[in-house]
Amino acid sequence: MSRPRRHFEAAAPIRGAVSILVYRAPPFGSPVRTETGSATSGVLLALTAYGIWGFAPVYWKALASFPAGELLAWRILTSCVVGLALVWLTRSWGALLADLCSPKRCATLAITAALIGTNWLTFLWAVLHEQVIATSLGYYITPLVNVLLGVTILRERLRPGQAIAVLLAAAGIGQLALSVTTLPWVTLLLAFSFACYGLIRKLAPVEPVVGFGLETLFLAPFAMAHLVVLSRSTGLHFPGDEFAGDLLIAGAGAFTAAPLICFNAAARRLRLVTLGFFQYIAPSLSLVLALALFGEPFRTSEAIAFGCVWLALALYSVDSLRARRSERIRP
Repeated sequence: MSRPRRHFEAAAPIRGAVSILVYRAPPFGSPVRTETGSATSGVLLALTAYGIWGFAPVYWKALASFPAGELLAWRILTSCVVGLALVWLTRSWGALLADLCSPKRCATLAITAALIGTNWLTFLWAVLHEQVIATSLGYYITPLVNVLLGVTILRERLRPGQAIAVLLAAAGIGQLALSVTTLPWVTLLLAFSFACYGLIRKLAPVEPVVGFGLETLFLAPFAMAHLVVLSRSTGLHFPGDEFAGDLLIAGAGAFTAAPLICFNAAARRLRLVTLGFFQYIAPSLSLVLALALFGEPFRTSEAIAFGCVWLALALYSVDSLRARRSERIRP
């Protein structure tokens, strides 16, 4: 007897990574059937996933001697190896070949590959150039950018609470831009690239594990070309004289995939409402690291921006909870 085909759906975008192997979930607020484990193990898995994402700057800071471009190239190639290994483990070669034979799906995945590549490069550049605070702010405002994209692209209607939250966040980012007389491009590029990535991946009829493999596969030729150019000009930093650095580069793909696997397992054990509140752990950890470990300056304009965004997120969360509660009690 043949096994029933499992259906997958891309999860909401999570920090600096793609969403894979997340089962199609019921509407927000409804119970999620736990296939294995319990809510307690789900919480631990979610903490592990977001903890890894939150401490990601430490991992990449350890490779500060690498140029951001070379670091991105090695991350893409190692992630491609891990992605194709996941395709093999999940026996998804048939789906991968079917997507490769579909011009529309290939075009969609080419766009999402460019978006996630841009997101990765921006994040790596920011970490290597003492702008971890900017990355934290970018991932804080991503949920609100998702709301904005829903209104402008999907023609969704904003509830009053959502509208106030978006305006508050915009005010915070606006005053930050005015205070430094330059656009906070790291914050905005991280937020918009990942929000757009999540929107397109959600609408694309591609299984997440296959999408991850194909996206990294599409980026791999560009990564290899960049490494060839570097090898003929300035030279490559990998392999190098330091075993620790070489080990970190070799493990970059696994470091990218590990939190995704934990997130997938957590999503199968927790309500999506519960899981959603964990998304703020990663940018919070990054902010603490930027201030306490990396010693980045925290200007008044940044404090005001964070205050506006935190207040906006609080309003957004309260509004979302009220909306879901009213939907549940509606006859």
